[in-house]
Amino acid sequence: MSPRTNPAAATQAEDGPLSPGTHSFEIGGITQRYHVHGSGPVCVVHSGGPGIFWDYMRMPLLEPHLTMVYVEPIGTGDSSRLPTHPHGYTRDRYSRFLEVLINRLGVPEVHLLGHSHGAFVAAYHALHRSERLAGVILYEGAPVTGPEHGEEAARRVREFAAKHAGHPQLARVLAAFGAMSGMHDDDSTVAVARGVLPSYFADYWGNEARFAPVRDAVRATYISGLDEELSPDLVDDRAALKGLEVPTLVIVGRHDVICGPRWSQELHELIPGSQLVVLENSGHMGHIEEPEQFTDVVRDFVLRPSGSERDAR
Repeated sequence: MSPRTNPAAATQAEDGPLSPGTHSFEIGGITQRYHVHGSGPVCVVHSGGPGIFWDYMRMPLLEPHLTMVYVEPIGTGDSSRLPTHPHGYTRDRYSRFLEVLINRLGVPEVHLLGHSHGAFVAAYHALHRSERLAGVILYEGAPVTGPEHGEEAARRVREFAAKHAGHPQLARVLAAFGAMSGMHDDDSTVAVARGVLPSYFADYWGNEARFAPVRDAVRATYISGLDEELSPDLVDDRAALKGLEVPTLVIVGRHDVICGPRWSQELHELIPGSQLVVLENSGHMGHIEEPEQFTDVVRDFVLRPSGSERDAR
């Protein structure tokens, strides 16, 4: 996909990189878009997937307190696709684009919040390019991917299925999980993302009128998870996280089936001085399921007196 012309680029040049609205810039012919809402200290947000569009991460309750910079990850939406698309979207590649974006914002430090796959990206960035990070928020992340992570997710999905045995829509959710390995284009990716989503909430079917619009609005691009050499971009940060010096907040929903409490507890134990918050009535989407509690936790972490995170170590 070639870079698209975006009039917001002119707005950025005129009003500054943190003016409200949509902005874009280019790196080596690749367009990176981001969206600014709110005021206060800067919090950069990286969405999950990989390949899920950014807008499900909009957090209006945080915007009166923080300048929320929502990244539109390369390969999604109106950010450009790589020449190697759907391959090559490694954590290092995402992190390099984050580094340029953060440097362009013109503030000494930012907080970085990553959700799901975005939490893996945020952890990588904090480990390798932490110079302008005041803190990192690992929201529904894990220290590893691969078979061990997959086995735990499969166990949690089985628990979900047992809990909802007999529900008329359960078979559709399980079929969507079964279709994950066969995703091959944007349409199949969207179908799987929407199909599994009921399991990503603590009680989707009990709150379907509230959550169905979220499900219906999901958009996605197919991204393979392979690097340019067609090798999996696997994660094992366990050793490295023991040396992470960036103040860290770990957030997880008690009922998350994909990156559940086991992984956030391990992140918390690995990262020196980290803070762990478990949202008791959430699955994978705590900012939607328990928005007030989520807002309070993130706001307090970002706004705590400068240096107190490091002093607590």
